[in-house]
Amino acid sequence: MKQPFAMFLLAIATATALPTHAQLLPQAATGKQPLDRIVAVVDEGVILQSELNEAVRSVQQQYASNPGQLPPMDVLQRQVLDRLILMKLQVQRADDQGIRVSDADVDQAVNAVAQQNRMTADQLRAAVEHDGSSFAAFRHQLSDQLVAQRLHDSVVRDQVTVTDSEINNMLTSPSYKAGEIHLAHIQVSLPAGAGAADIKAAQEKSEQAINAIKGGMDFHAAAIRYSDAQDALEGGDLGWRRVDEVPPAFADAVANMKAGDVTAALRGPTGFHILKLIEQRAPSRQMVDEFHARQILIKPSELLTPEQAHQKAMDLYNQIVNKHEDFAKLAKENSKDDTTANNGGDMGWFAQQDWGTIIAQHLGEMKDNQVSQPFQSEIGWHILQRLGTRQADRTDEISRNQARQAIGNRKAEQVYEDYLREMRSNAYVNILVPELRESGEPQGAAKSP
Repeated sequence: MKQPFAMFLLAIATATALPTHAQLLPQAATGKQPLDRIVAVVDEGVILQSELNEAVRSVQQQYASNPGQLPPMDVLQRQVLDRLILMKLQVQRADDQGIRVSDADVDQAVNAVAQQNRMTADQLRAAVEHDGSSFAAFRHQLSDQLVAQRLHDSVVRDQVTVTDSEINNMLTSPSYKAGEIHLAHIQVSLPAGAGAADIKAAQEKSEQAINAIKGGMDFHAAAIRYSDAQDALEGGDLGWRRVDEVPPAFADAVANMKAGDVTAALRGPTGFHILKLIEQRAPSRQMVDEFHARQILIKPSELLTPEQAHQKAMDLYNQIVNKHEDFAKLAKENSKDDTTANNGGDMGWFAQQDWGTIIAQHLGEMKDNQVSQPFQSEIGWHILQRLGTRQADRTDEISRNQARQAIGNRKAEQVYEDYLREMRSNAYVNILVPELRESGEPQGAAKSP
């Protein structure tokens, strides 16, 4: 069944490992829609009505099978406009810092989206255009998202460090041993420097959301309608996270909850939060498949053309398979992999992905003692022999890596959220269409998320 354009956009965040704070929304189809009115001025840029219309259309497509979960059109338009404003500001700030992406970077992202949807790039283009959208606009959207990711990386790079003592403390903490939880949330944001009126308005909005949920509204639908978070239009789903990976206040709030329970409104530094515990699971031992293999690598060089490198790999394969010559001897004499050549090409025991996706794919398709035909990677031609497989307990190693990543992600998320709030507060944002402003918001106000 054909997927709508919006579903491709949802896939991009996973394919390119992008952060949850910058969700994708399609741009206007350049050259296909008239330049109608400007709906918002964002520092030195503008957002057109055509951009907003296309973005709203994509969200409606996403919920075409359940349109009742969407908020009223005026609320939806404001939510989508806030996203477009935040993305516009990130792209502008990145441009000021000299952050760029190349056509090759965008090509790679396009290919990643296509592969995730089991398509070629040409088939993806056809699917996007069949949904009435511009592929050039699709590429432009991807470019903006990649720029935002690089801005994120530059902001958090020097501000986030993880020490061994932090990892050790996490591994011995009760929250780490508590396993994983699947959460959804509703965030009612407060602007930077919020006053009493702002706090009261946010609290009342939180109470409206809770009353709606108690009255039977699905939490997913309530998040779409009431949440100010960037994942609101995805129902506020935070996915599976280790208990130690979520803010301590969240972990404490759900500690004694059962699946399906919803918290009261929790006050935090950025606003009010309502959490739903969808599911939880206990920690388990981390058993992984390990492979023992050896390889011969032939690299093109100034003295060896790509064609000659391929031919040499084919000759070596023939010597091993048909003439039964010793693999280890040929590896020592010919392989250009500095880490394995002196050991007869022996790669030792390793997890399937440790040597990259191309080798991992061939390992999974081979049998023990089988020798692969030469295959190409970005560094040259490989001949691979799978020597054996086993199950190994990598719990300790994986746990330390997960702890390091969890601590880093939590710190990075807070650093960038603070950065976005400050950026949004200091930006000049003039929403020119009265019905797109929040109630009581004056023209030209710089509203924080």
